[in-house]
Amino acid sequence: MSLVRDKSLAPLGLKKINWVREKEFMPVLAQLEKEFVSEKPFAGLKIAMSIHLEAKTAYLALLLRSGGADVAITGSNTLSTKDEICAALDSLGINIYAWHGATEEEYVRHLKETLAFKPNIIIDDGGDLVSLLHGECAEYATEMIGGCEETTTGLLRLRARVREGRLNFPMMAVNDANCKHLFDNVHGTGQSVWDAIMYTTNVQVTGKVVVVAGYGFCSRGIATRAKGLGARVIVTEINPFKCLEAAMDGFEVLKMDDAAKVGDIFISSTGCRDVITARHFKVMKNNVLLANAGHFDIEVNKVDLAEMSDRIEERKPYIDGYYLKDGRVINVLADGKLVNIVAGNGHPADIMDLSFAIQALSALYVARRGKDLTPGLYDIPEDIDYRVAIIKLTAMGLGLDELTPEQKAYLDSTGE
Repeated sequence: MSLVRDKSLAPLGLKKINWVREKEFMPVLAQLEKEFVSEKPFAGLKIAMSIHLEAKTAYLALLLRSGGADVAITGSNTLSTKDEICAALDSLGINIYAWHGATEEEYVRHLKETLAFKPNIIIDDGGDLVSLLHGECAEYATEMIGGCEETTTGLLRLRARVREGRLNFPMMAVNDANCKHLFDNVHGTGQSVWDAIMYTTNVQVTGKVVVVAGYGFCSRGIATRAKGLGARVIVTEINPFKCLEAAMDGFEVLKMDDAAKVGDIFISSTGCRDVITARHFKVMKNNVLLANAGHFDIEVNKVDLAEMSDRIEERKPYIDGYYLKDGRVINVLADGKLVNIVAGNGHPADIMDLSFAIQALSALYVARRGKDLTPGLYDIPEDIDYRVAIIKLTAMGLGLDELTPEQKAYLDSTGE
C-alpha cells in the first residue's frame, strides 16, 4: 500500500508527467518505451527506486513498469519530493512511499517500505538504498541481482565500500557515463541551479561576485552560466589541475578564505562537507546568498551558522535568514539542500532524457547480465552510452560523420 500525503493532487501531477513525456522533450525515453512495451524485458522482476521525486523521475518509473517490472519508489531528498507527482504515481498504480518535507524518521521509513518487497534491482541516488541493504534492511537483499547509482556522491560512497570489501552485489556507475556527466552534470546543473536561484531570490546576477566551490562537471556548468549572466566568477578548489583548468577557462581562482570576503552569491557543489564554515561566515558581506548544489546538505555548515546567530527566520519561501549577533544577515537557500531541485524544477527534461535512458538501459543490463557479475562497481558498457547518444542525435536532427574503411585502417595501423 502506497504512502502519500494528498491523493487529490493527482490531476496536477498527471499534467506535469504528461508534459515531460512529450517525445520532443524526452525522445530517447519515448523510443525505449516503445521497445519495452513490446519486449517486456523486466517481466517478473522487482525494481526499487530512490531518486528525486519529480515529473521526469515519474516517467522513468513508468518506463520500467512498461517493460514488465513491479516498481516501488521513494524520494532521495525530503524537500525535492513533489506531492502532486507522488499522488499521480499512486493513481497510476505505482507503489510509492514519499511526501514533501518528511522528517528524518519518516524519510528512513519510506526507504525501508520501498525495499520491503525485496527488489531484484535498485536505482539509487546518493547511496541510501545501498546503505540500508547492507545494514538495517539486509533481510530485504536476498533477491538482489544488482543496481545503478545516479550521482557523484553515491559513487564516492560505493567506492569506499569496494575498498573496504563491503559491497555485496554489482552496481553500475551511471554517473560516469558520458551521456550522464557531460550533459546532466554540466548543462543540467548549470541551468537548473540558476533557474532556482533567480526565481527564488529575484535578484540580478549581472555585476554580482559569484563564488563557485569546486570545479568538477557540476561546478563548471554553474560557473559558465554565471559568467554568461554577467557575473564576476571566482572558483575555489583543492585540486591543482582543476585550479589551472578554471583559470584557463577565464575564471578567477582564490582560496575560500579570500573569496568569502568579496562574494555576493556562494554556490557549493563539491560532494564534501564543511566547504563553507564559521571562519568564512565571519568575513562575509551582509545579505549574501548561500546555496548548495551537492547531494547532501553538509557543504554549508548550518550548525556553525546557527551558533553565530541570534535568530533564524524564513524571509521568503526557500530563503532562511540567519541574523548574526553583529547585525549582519546571511541567507541560506533551500535549507542548504539541493537548490536546483528543492527551490526549482530540477534539470530540464531534455537533459534528463539522456540520464534516465542510461539508467533504464543499465537496469536492463543488470537484469540480463547481473547474475554473472561478481559484487563490485562497474562502468557503463560503451555500447549503451553510444546508443543513447545516437538516438538523441537523430531526434535532434544532427549529423554524424563516419570513418571510411581507409581511415579506420590508418587509425589501426602503426603508421609505418
